[in-house]
Amino acid sequence: MRTTMRYELFIGLRYLRAKRREAFISLITLISTLGIAIGVMTLDITLAVMTGFEEDLRDRILGFNAHVSIWSYLGPLEPYDEVTAKVRAVPGVASAEPFVYGQLMLSTPAHFAGVLVRGVQPTAAANPDLAGRLRTGSVEQLDRQFAVPLGEGRGATVQLPGIIIGAELARRLKVQVGDAVSVASAAGASTVPRIRSFVVVGEFESGMPDYDAGLAYLSLADAQRLYEMGESVTGVEVKVSDLYRADAIARDIGAALGSGYRVRDWKEANANLFSALALQKSVYFIVLLLIILVAAFTVLATLIMVVMEKRKDIAILKSMGMTRAAIARVFIFKGLIIGALGTLLGNLGGYAGCWLLERYQFIELPKDVFFVSTVPVTIYPEYFAAVTAAALAICLLATLYPARQAARLAPVDILRYE
Repeated sequence: MRTTMRYELFIGLRYLRAKRREAFISLITLISTLGIAIGVMTLDITLAVMTGFEEDLRDRILGFNAHVSIWSYLGPLEPYDEVTAKVRAVPGVASAEPFVYGQLMLSTPAHFAGVLVRGVQPTAAANPDLAGRLRTGSVEQLDRQFAVPLGEGRGATVQLPGIIIGAELARRLKVQVGDAVSVASAAGASTVPRIRSFVVVGEFESGMPDYDAGLAYLSLADAQRLYEMGESVTGVEVKVSDLYRADAIARDIGAALGSGYRVRDWKEANANLFSALALQKSVYFIVLLLIILVAAFTVLATLIMVVMEKRKDIAILKSMGMTRAAIARVFIFKGLIIGALGTLLGNLGGYAGCWLLERYQFIELPKDVFFVSTVPVTIYPEYFAAVTAAALAICLLATLYPARQAARLAPVDILRYE
């Protein structure tokens, strides 16, 4: 099947090829194309990096927090087996486990620190994220008793339960795996702090200093005894199969449990943080879009100069029967060709830049500030598509004024003086 090119597009392509006396216009055209390419490339890389930071932070937060959390409005959750069974039956729920949550003072003879403690089921299957972040030890050791010497020269030992703490907390307390620590808790019916001893059986490193310095894990049974909770728990933490449907799954869980329960998904729990990140990304998008807007002004200037240079050609084309709309389309096509070429080069450069950042990680960051040692990059095709659409729309708007001016030229006035 034979296809033909629109004659307006053909003329627009011809106008891209410079004659010797139009070399300056061609130089401006090249600058316009490169300006659009640089703007698109910068915007692509910035969005990929911002998305990488956002998803890395989200994964770190959700690695130590539930996708959906469930509490009872009446206090401790009891009996929790029935609630857990109902939650696991909701479509989209990957796992549901009871937990105990509280505060305590963790101390050694020379140091102390206030921490948040989580009582969890002592299995790696119930805590895969914690198991994956452990530097030493294992989650299963929380369910064991360990013999610790009572003191030098005594020769006697005492059986102590295990505790897992963050690497930064271990550094501050100057303890390591196998050392005993004391915990003091004022929860429960008694107003007198209860002091118990535990042995450090593992250290985790989340990459977030606040978690590594202020979080500890006990077995569920030990945490219940420590806080005198009997068979009750603080709540149930849920992992879902699709993070982005956590809000919908949370609503389904709430409907399944009925009234009396507080069900909150990770988006709601971290709404302020992720709203700020989304706003920051939007601001970067708008600011960097100005680079493309500046390049579009050079496209506008280029087309105006072409219109002035091609006045005689336009007059002849109109005399041969070419309509005003067709004349306008010639310059619209020319501007869109410049924009499309610049956008294509920018997308290729942006993808190459993202690939290099992801592959070679040659930009190092202070880990205690950014939680990561190198720049994280996440590429989404829809972001490239959005940048492409925005760049082409700006270029299209830049062509309208010179196209309108070319269409309004009167052939009689031009040819009279030729």
